[in-house]
Amino acid sequence: MRLHPSCWKPEGALAVANSNWKQARLAAAVYLAVWGGAVLYLARTGGGWTDAVMVFAIFGVALTGVAWLLTRGIEAPSIPVKRPALESGVLLVYLALYAVLFLVFGMSWARHVLPPGREQELLVMALKLSVHVLLPCLLLLALGAKLRPLFQAGLRGRAFWRTLIVLGAIFLVLLANISPSLQQIAETHASLSLLAWAAPASFVWIALEAGLNEEFLYRAVLQTRLAALLKSPAAGVTVTALLFGLAHAPGLYLRGGPGVDGWSHDPLQVVAYTIATLSPMGVLFGVIYMRTKSLLLAVLLHGVVDGLPNLAGFIQTWG
Repeated sequence: MRLHPSCWKPEGALAVANSNWKQARLAAAVYLAVWGGAVLYLARTGGGWTDAVMVFAIFGVALTGVAWLLTRGIEAPSIPVKRPALESGVLLVYLALYAVLFLVFGMSWARHVLPPGREQELLVMALKLSVHVLLPCLLLLALGAKLRPLFQAGLRGRAFWRTLIVLGAIFLVLLANISPSLQQIAETHASLSLLAWAAPASFVWIALEAGLNEEFLYRAVLQTRLAALLKSPAAGVTVTALLFGLAHAPGLYLRGGPGVDGWSHDPLQVVAYTIATLSPMGVLFGVIYMRTKSLLLAVLLHGVVDGLPNLAGFIQTWG
């Protein structure tokens, strides 16, 4: 008796699912080993390891789990990557240059060439958009990659609104309780009329400055290439999350100083701190993007995370 080829589909799908699950477990194990090593180094050298554990528990575990549940059943279209090895290699070189030339020297120049104020903020915004969005787009175009799939909104069929509303509400409640944001806003003595326009304007600003810039470079560009190279979406998430933390180490070490969270005379401690405290956020947003392929969703949620802590500064600059 000859079986129809369709009879083999469930078996094939099961094999693919098992393979994906194994890859996900391996990626999680590697991430936990690196993150755990970073925390252990902080603990042994007197670094701020307790903050890292709290960030990991809240963002890396609890909220990532919530994001996973909110996006269950989503079948987002894959991002085509024609030459994973070449594109990943070029982008990793770019990331290394970006971590030193921009996060260290570029940001230092921008903060010193103009005095603090509106002009400086506009210059920083222009530089960030150029480095995080424009130049990566030009690189991908030069490599023959398509840009349109990277800018998907995913408003329909991807649990967009459900995820945005639930996670956004959780972020706001959490930050209102664990950060000094509300006290800082109160200290500006802003009127209700000022807050009425400053709050949404500040959100749009930070969603562009932090949300669009970081989510486009790390999630839409780098994570999709690494996932294709490693043949594992989970590996793409974890490796990108670790690189997200690592990329901030040169800037913290060279531009920081006594009194700056995570700074130390020991460069390895700085590396450990950035990986331990920043990579859990990379995991959360990496999972959101992996499940939905919605750049807009990642940008808006990133804006919610950074919006409240940055509102007081926005009022002081633009109010």
